[in-house]
Amino acid sequence: MDYSKSVIPSHLLADRGSNLVVINPGSGNVRIGLAQQDAPFSIPHCIARRTTGSNQSPRRNVQDQMLNSQVTTSQHAEREKAYDIIASLLKIPFLDEEVVNNSYSRKTGRVDVLSQQNSKKESALTWTDVSQQITDLPLPESSLEKNELLEGSDEGEKQQPQSSECRYREFVCGEEAMRISPTEPYCLRRPIRRGHFNISQHYSMQQVVEDIEAIWDWILIEKLHIPHSERNMYCALIVVPETFDNREIKEILSIVLRDLRFSSAVVHQEGLAAVFGNGLSTACVVNIGAQVTSVICVEDGVALPHTQITLRFGGEDVSRCLLWTQRHHQTWPPVRTDALTKPIDLLMLNRLKESYCQIYEGEVEAVGVVHSYEDGLPPGSHKTRLTALNVAPMGLFYPTLLVPDVYPPPPRSWFKDYEDMLEDTWHISDGSYPEAISKSILSTGRIDLQRKLFCSMQLIGGVALTTGLISAVEERVLHAIPSNEAIDTVEVLQSRTNPSFVAWRGGAILGVIDFVRDAWIHREDWIQNGIHIGGVRKYKDSYYLQAQPMCYINS
Repeated sequence: MDYSKSVIPSHLLADRGSNLVVINPGSGNVRIGLAQQDAPFSIPHCIARRTTGSNQSPRRNVQDQMLNSQVTTSQHAEREKAYDIIASLLKIPFLDEEVVNNSYSRKTGRVDVLSQQNSKKESALTWTDVSQQITDLPLPESSLEKNELLEGSDEGEKQQPQSSECRYREFVCGEEAMRISPTEPYCLRRPIRRGHFNISQHYSMQQVVEDIEAIWDWILIEKLHIPHSERNMYCALIVVPETFDNREIKEILSIVLRDLRFSSAVVHQEGLAAVFGNGLSTACVVNIGAQVTSVICVEDGVALPHTQITLRFGGEDVSRCLLWTQRHHQTWPPVRTDALTKPIDLLMLNRLKESYCQIYEGEVEAVGVVHSYEDGLPPGSHKTRLTALNVAPMGLFYPTLLVPDVYPPPPRSWFKDYEDMLEDTWHISDGSYPEAISKSILSTGRIDLQRKLFCSMQLIGGVALTTGLISAVEERVLHAIPSNEAIDTVEVLQSRTNPSFVAWRGGAILGVIDFVRDAWIHREDWIQNGIHIGGVRKYKDSYYLQAQPMCYINS
């Protein structure tokens, strides 16, 4: 039986959850579903819009590709150093160590488990068909006149011919958007990048908001089958990442209430929702997302804002590191694989990471299928020996191995608002994964709470499913605690809900048990009043709002 249903009676989930949509946005995926569902739809959080020809600037098939930084010489040296440190810990050869008689003569750990699941993930991705058939359309007047002249039709017998033509779709969302060939006239855009709105000189605030609205609206219609005409019968609970600041939360609320037309909405933060999703009240939540990792402590159902730490790497960085590792060992086939400019390659790398990467001592190798995707051609299949599969996930503890891409902050005009973005949410730590956990917990300042939190660590996000990660976290967090601290026990709690969507599940539980809903914001109030400082009524569901006097709504 599902754990959440043992906490919340099933009839409550069915009744109160039938008109409650839970939305949990992230940099890589957005999870959306009705609270009564067992699991949400997890959709890549991106949209590909059709581009038109322009002589002013070169066409980009990915909006962000001009922002990506190249690996510098010093970064490459740091990466190789990190690899050798990891190799020493895992008892595998160093990066450039010569091996006699090939690697098969060494003691290796074959990763042949879950072969049935892997075979599904190893199937080739297909290019998206971006055309749509338009039938029974009247021909343009110019075409009609031309046909009349050619056919010499009589005035009394004129009938406008019908046409059937193939047109490009104006936009494509989700995984389909990532599987569009670079040769097609589309540009992929990710409205959220590294835990914040992806605003840059190439991507305006208005475009970001329009893209979020388009993606969510498409999911609501195509996946949840909730048309615009019925939205007023639904409420929305938004589970926002810790990295979001107040202005971003305000814009998300406007999208949900003004544009998507929900009747009411409320905001909860991801860490707090994750605690509820596992039936806990106190925990140190470590959320390993696609592009950022965030750590925050929750005590008795209240998030502690001063314990939040954000690290600028996540699951996608592990996937890119897996590619680098294979190329260095010359096990990758001689194909053009580019996770940054070819999103379909990122999808493939994510699959390989999920299928084969794990953490334990000794050499971890496997034979997998690598696919090549070349500019609209059918995908090529390459049976490949993958090696050092335990190195890439260790980058969570040695982030210089990952070399995360650096993106500039938004234009200064973004900050010229009376609700300036909180500097804390843009302060990203350069420390390692266990150091962040230790620092976050110790910042609570109370030995009784610290001991409880060190024994109540909770890993969420897709990377949390990595085999061997829990024991690796426990070992390294214990060593990261300063010797003068009276802490000698650490424990990562086993998640009772799938770590990939435990925060979404917690949001569903919070929405169902909050039957009074006195903190919810109604559409009419939002459109008329919006958010103002110093009002009478406030949200009480976000730690941002518990921590400082802001985001009040006029009554």
